[in-house]
Amino acid sequence: MLTLNIGNRLRTGRWLLLAMIGLLHGALLLGVKNPWVHPLLLAHLGLFLLWQPLWRGEREVGRGALVFLMLASIVAIFWLNWWAIAFWLTGLFGLVGARVFVFRDRWSRLLYLSLIVYLLAVLLLWVVPNLFEAQSSIEAGRFLIKNVLPLLILAMAVLPINNKPTETSQAVDFIYSLLLFMLLTLVVLGSLAFMTLARLDYFDALLRTLFLIGLVLLALGGFWSPRFGFSGLQAMFSRYLLNVGTPFEDWLTQLTEAAQREPDATSYLRRAVKLLEDLSWLSGLSWQSLGGTGQLGQFSQHAAVVQAGELRMTLYSRQSLNPTLLLHIHLLVQLIGYFYQAKQREQSLRDITRLQAVYETGSRLTHDLKNMLQSLLSLTTIAQSREERSQQLLQQQLPLLTQRIEMTLIKLRQPLLESETPQLALNAWWNAVRLRNQYRTIVWHAPDNLPDKNIPVALFDCIIDNLIDNAVRKRQSEPGITISIEIQPDPLRMIACDSGDPVPENITENLLRGAVVSGNGLGIGLYQAARWAEQLGYRLTLASNQPGKVCFELRAAGAGQRGEGRGSVTAVPRN
Repeated sequence: MLTLNIGNRLRTGRWLLLAMIGLLHGALLLGVKNPWVHPLLLAHLGLFLLWQPLWRGEREVGRGALVFLMLASIVAIFWLNWWAIAFWLTGLFGLVGARVFVFRDRWSRLLYLSLIVYLLAVLLLWVVPNLFEAQSSIEAGRFLIKNVLPLLILAMAVLPINNKPTETSQAVDFIYSLLLFMLLTLVVLGSLAFMTLARLDYFDALLRTLFLIGLVLLALGGFWSPRFGFSGLQAMFSRYLLNVGTPFEDWLTQLTEAAQREPDATSYLRRAVKLLEDLSWLSGLSWQSLGGTGQLGQFSQHAAVVQAGELRMTLYSRQSLNPTLLLHIHLLVQLIGYFYQAKQREQSLRDITRLQAVYETGSRLTHDLKNMLQSLLSLTTIAQSREERSQQLLQQQLPLLTQRIEMTLIKLRQPLLESETPQLALNAWWNAVRLRNQYRTIVWHAPDNLPDKNIPVALFDCIIDNLIDNAVRKRQSEPGITISIEIQPDPLRMIACDSGDPVPENITENLLRGAVVSGNGLGIGLYQAARWAEQLGYRLTLASNQPGKVCFELRAAGAGQRGEGRGSVTAVPRN
């Protein structure tokens, strides 16, 4: 346990790094033929194992890591030469270079940049000249390794860096490491090619190689961004990165089709999980959501947990997860979570629509029942009267009341089919309305010959009863006002007016957009009537709101007016 604690503390500190570089520097200074170079390199390899970011220090060494350690130890003891050292320095350069931009601290980044400069200088100016037996370059390299590079190591030792150990290991980008390794290998082999083919000394060959590689990198930088009609290497590389086992576009198309075909969020999630199961690098997965939990496949030690809203998914891989694969995993799960939340919102909207339909139907039926009860109360009053006309009025009104009760019962049995309202001729409906309200003091206006065009009788009855009832209630607080009902067939318009006070502006602004508070109610009756009228192709508006002339108008909406918003639909809230 003490050894692990020391290893964890040294692993992220710079002293372990400097000790590792110091042992390597001593071995390079002695040369491959010195007998002390073997123990120095073995000690360097041991410190490297404590420093390296590939395996955690507290984990057990696997078979692959054990084979690597055995091969490195055998090479360091029995097959040590300048080629092996050049290969080791090249790999160490790629590993260090991939970690430079991981650190956010400026001094830590400067430390690793200095380490890169050291590895590059010792490889190109000392190891490779000894490898190619370039005597003139070896002398310059010996001066560098004896006098200059130790100063660089000393400068790395005095950098003001925080030596606190981190709790997690630093990620290494395999792509960056591989690119740096190949680039440095190309420099070494390119120098060898120029020395062999052009008969140049090492420094001239190195300069030519660096110049050509610089030109190639400059050209690649120019082609990276789109120019002159070329899409650019960046787009091509991005499309390559978005390929996760299967073409990303095809996988996204299947995910979209699943979102369109599946009826609810739970079934969509099961379908999306099945699509994830087809990925070759995936060994298993588990998920938790509001709809339940589940798991598929086999779990492994390489896992990635992604939270996308209410969906939490854990994906297990057969191999270690590099940064590129983690990017893919987050992208895929975020897409699944986006569609999953969209399906949940869709289900919620369907439920709200059903509840709203039930509410609107119930509200209209409630007002129909209220109007019928008022009519029944009027008939009861007439029946108790001793006038000679009472029997005649009852015979005229009872069939109309029976018809309205039958229509209400039909809507109660089939509330969702309310849009299929019965039709009645306009002239017949007008005569029935006048007859039903003949005991009220109302002025009726209509042409002599009304056409027999059909109208939705339930809608017109609902609106006219609400308007008349509102006006009658208004007359109770403002005695003496006149109530008039007018019908115009072409274009079809029904106008209900009274000579009372206008509707307050603070009420008309929000009326028919929701419930409003007034002295006589909440305005729900006319609000529902206006919504119903809009659904059937009509509009209910406050045509006039002046003192002595307050008029409401129901008219057939034109083809260009149908489906307009309810911002212009206003009415006085009496019910």
